[in-house]
Amino acid sequence: MILTWEAQAVLRKYKPRIIAVTGSVGKTSTKDAIYSALESFSFVRKSQKSFNSEIGVPLTILGCETGWSNPIKWIQNIFEGLALIFLMNHYPKWLVLEVGADRPGDIRAIAQWLKPDIVVITALPDVPVHVENFPDPKDVAREKRALAEYMQKDGTLILNGDDKRVAALRADFPAQTPLLYGIEAHNDVVASHTSIMYDRPGHPMGMQFRVDEKGSSIPLTMLGRLGQQQIYSVLAAFAVARAVGAGPLAIAKIQEKEEGPRARMRVLEGYNDTTIIDDSYNSSPIALRAALNTLKKIETSGRKVAILGDMLELGRFSSDAHKKAGVQAAGIVDVLVTVGVRAKGIAEAAREAGLAVEKILSFDSGQSKEAGIAVRAMLEADDVILVKGSQSGIRLEKAVRELLKEPHKAKDFLVRQEDEWLVR
Repeated sequence: MILTWEAQAVLRKYKPRIIAVTGSVGKTSTKDAIYSALESFSFVRKSQKSFNSEIGVPLTILGCETGWSNPIKWIQNIFEGLALIFLMNHYPKWLVLEVGADRPGDIRAIAQWLKPDIVVITALPDVPVHVENFPDPKDVAREKRALAEYMQKDGTLILNGDDKRVAALRADFPAQTPLLYGIEAHNDVVASHTSIMYDRPGHPMGMQFRVDEKGSSIPLTMLGRLGQQQIYSVLAAFAVARAVGAGPLAIAKIQEKEEGPRARMRVLEGYNDTTIIDDSYNSSPIALRAALNTLKKIETSGRKVAILGDMLELGRFSSDAHKKAGVQAAGIVDVLVTVGVRAKGIAEAAREAGLAVEKILSFDSGQSKEAGIAVRAMLEADDVILVKGSQSGIRLEKAVRELLKEPHKAKDFLVRQEDEWLVR
């Protein structure tokens, strides 16, 4: 592939240091947090959005955007790559790259020529996303591991120490410097004293916690985002900063200003004095479980509403995963709305677990907007609405738009608002 060849040539010419992020959840949030931590200290470039594939990674290295279905744009990308190779340019000193896997061999094919200096692995859950394309969940973990196999010999391996599968990788790479991050005390970089912040009763506005590392404890406020998964992203950024020698106090100030990527547990103002937790970018069992746990912890006099869509690409694990989500939701929410054929399993399990049938609404795939309209009509002051579902065919950002206090500002807040997405 021409873009891959060009990307390899660019790396050989400019020799940037590479931070590669992988895992089955939290890659984009972690990548963005790392970029924010380093951009004040050096010339850094990151993967745009979730460009983490065999096409997305070369595009980031070349500094190009996707051409979508426009052949002229793709030809332009090729010429821009050639210009980088044959002309001298001011090129980034660091690249922060997200690397994902849809199928066996995806990461290994990239890692063989990428050869990162720092590898960050976020999580390897029992039922990872894209598992339907792999023989076994363990094969997904092995594919993610490949990124560390091709790391530089003097590289640094940064691992989520709260995830047993991820933490175990430390023993597989004794030659590399390991750094562990997490909420549990045994990690090198630890979050403690975590709590949800409210701007007024029933309206969460963010989180506060402390980052403990190397004998210091730094207070940090994270506005506009909720959830333990967001804290993990910040801890990974602190671990990377420690590995490259950046000061933790400066990193803390930068992270407090960071909004985080759209549709990842973002707090938005909703219609009729309500609060939306927009987690509509994608969904998987571990991420949905974490999102529901966050909803459970929120204190409000209003109702807790969940709009949950299909979790895709789970293969033989799909039915069980949706049923477990339904049981969990039944113990948390006052109103449950599902979107998609698979998500009807969430509704059925929630009903069997004791959630009254009149508290449950189900919509077919392609009816995300209709689900949003139905929920908007029932909203009362201080309600909190969690929105989460997989991307393909579900598109729950359409539901979020209907719930916004100011829907005409959707492009300022929501994911997938480019013209190419809006016509799909």
